[in-house]
Amino acid sequence: MESIYMNRELSWLKFNARVLEEAESQEVPLCERMTFVSIYQSNLDEFFMVRVGSLQDQMLLDHEIRENKTNMTAQEQIHEILKEVKKLNRRKDQVYTELMKKIEGYGIKLIDFASAKPDEKKFLESYFNQEIMPLSSPTIVAKRQPFPFLRNEEIYAVVVLETRNKKEKIGIIPCSNNMLPRMIELPGGKGRYMLLEELILHYIGKVFKGYKVKGKSLIRVVRNADIDADALYDEDLDYREFMADLMKQRKKLSPVRLDMSREMDQAVIEALCRYLEITPDRVFKSEAPLDLSFIFQIQDLLRKNSELFYEKRVPQKSPDFRENESILDQIREEDKLLSYPYESIRPFLKMLTEAAEDESVISIKMTLYRLAKQSKVVEALCEAAENGKEVVVLVELRARFDEENNIRWSRMLEQAGCQIIYGLEGYKVHSKLCLITRRSEKGIEYITQIGTGNYNEKTARLYTDLCLMTVNEQIGMEAARVFQALTKGEIIEEVDHLMVAPKCLQSKVIALIDEEIRHKKQGEDAYIGLKLNSLTDKRIIDKLVEASKAGVRVDMIIRGICCMVPGIKGETENVHIISIVGRFLEHSRIYIFGCGERTKYYIGSADFMTRNTVKRVEVATPVYSEKIKKRIRGLFDLMLSDNKKARTEDYHGKYSMIKCEGQPCNSQEMLYQEAYDRAAIKTENKVVE
Repeated sequence: MESIYMNRELSWLKFNARVLEEAESQEVPLCERMTFVSIYQSNLDEFFMVRVGSLQDQMLLDHEIRENKTNMTAQEQIHEILKEVKKLNRRKDQVYTELMKKIEGYGIKLIDFASAKPDEKKFLESYFNQEIMPLSSPTIVAKRQPFPFLRNEEIYAVVVLETRNKKEKIGIIPCSNNMLPRMIELPGGKGRYMLLEELILHYIGKVFKGYKVKGKSLIRVVRNADIDADALYDEDLDYREFMADLMKQRKKLSPVRLDMSREMDQAVIEALCRYLEITPDRVFKSEAPLDLSFIFQIQDLLRKNSELFYEKRVPQKSPDFRENESILDQIREEDKLLSYPYESIRPFLKMLTEAAEDESVISIKMTLYRLAKQSKVVEALCEAAENGKEVVVLVELRARFDEENNIRWSRMLEQAGCQIIYGLEGYKVHSKLCLITRRSEKGIEYITQIGTGNYNEKTARLYTDLCLMTVNEQIGMEAARVFQALTKGEIIEEVDHLMVAPKCLQSKVIALIDEEIRHKKQGEDAYIGLKLNSLTDKRIIDKLVEASKAGVRVDMIIRGICCMVPGIKGETENVHIISIVGRFLEHSRIYIFGCGERTKYYIGSADFMTRNTVKRVEVATPVYSEKIKKRIRGLFDLMLSDNKKARTEDYHGKYSMIKCEGQPCNSQEMLYQEAYDRAAIKTENKVVE
């Protein structure tokens, strides 16, 4: 029998393969296909830095750790990862080459020296001599000159040099230079370019005069970024300064992967591996450039060709909000829901700004995880504090790869007079929770916002997320308890309405699944619908298997990692799983339990991963508005009907595109069109009035 479990890391690689499929798809506009190649590469880098880095650390332990679903050791997982990545990278190289050939048809060409014309070669040599040589910092590895530190994700040219007495040495030159353009334009205005690192590699012999060049390649190191901040923290240290120092340390962690642009002698590769302290199986040869960020420059050059890009879409005004009226008053009338990126984040930002200026508002409390570089959220919170309101902000400094950004924002908020909390020992705070407390004629009033995504204006245009705003008193009181616990460094032990990890989310989800099992056993209809980024929590997976065995229908829309295999007879045959990978990053989390009038709806910040359900502070909220329940069900059902960007998982754990039979349904495009239509109807009604 097929296993009901899939390894987490191998499942993630299947997700990145689906990203690569978008690059391969003829239906995706050409420049957007290039974006997906770049996303595949950056995803893979982060995967190695975090997940492979973590597995590498596990291998250093005295005792062997086995993964709890497939029983694989860290070494076995890394072996399978490397094997699969080599296959995927061949596909990546192939699609990159295909796309660049198509780009040539639009007048943009990246050349190498084999295709350079004589006058271009003359220009490039002169450019190298005058612009690059004076700035180069060469190193020859020798007894008195140790192997240099190679920065994470930066490109270096490495060369094998032969001395006059036939001894071999290794020479290295950094190719990343902020003073010079990555794409060097050749004269003549014909859209011909060469990458800076290729030019350096070609003329590298000029830098190492007196040596014979025996072999050369571009290389790029990806380093481990997995640091356990809590394990290293000393309570006598200032936490913010400790995190700032930790970020410097992370840049120096051990390598997990070495990328090369050319074949080199095996002895040289082995020498590089010794210097970098990695094994030869971590070396990857790439036909595509080692860093694909220049793709966005090519896109800018082609921006006038609209057919090469997705049709322009702009977040629309929500028709549920009236213009030129108080946002807070409108939320008091009825609960409000915003659906990003289809609807604009502006009503939420306006709510914050209004609260900052409203004399009846006593306090604003908020959890911040990832913010935009120019954050209007921070501006509103600073304004509120300067207006004399109590502003309590939990800034999670352990938001991976956003730590430095969050340190900067925390200093700015503190200077404005906000009370800053830095999370809990042992638990990341990942919740998306905002609580505005107001003194009204009836007494204290809470306006609570709970979302599925970060308070980030940039990602609100790129990620699909939901944002609920309510004056429900019970939800407001429980949100207040969450903030009270956070300020005391504690966690919530019990709640009636919200789901709050780490103590009251997993157990509530399991209880709700049990309730559906009970209904099914009583001969009633039962249903579970989940939309998540990832599913890895074994306790929840096992409970879903139990539900399937009982005959409960389970529909899941899981974008990324899914450690559960559906459709296995007698085990998961009532489980249906799809993954949508398209123009926008699916990020919203929806939990649905029940049928008919007894259906319960929740939205929240938590995926069903153990790290979310028992190792973080997460908040999910029930939806009590009948109008919003209906809307969320409409969103969910439309996504289940997607036959253009959805892949279905079979009982082998393999994903394949859903066949488009009948009416085509690209759920993301349809939801955007719906947002345009709703905004247009509102405008028409306004004109009629």
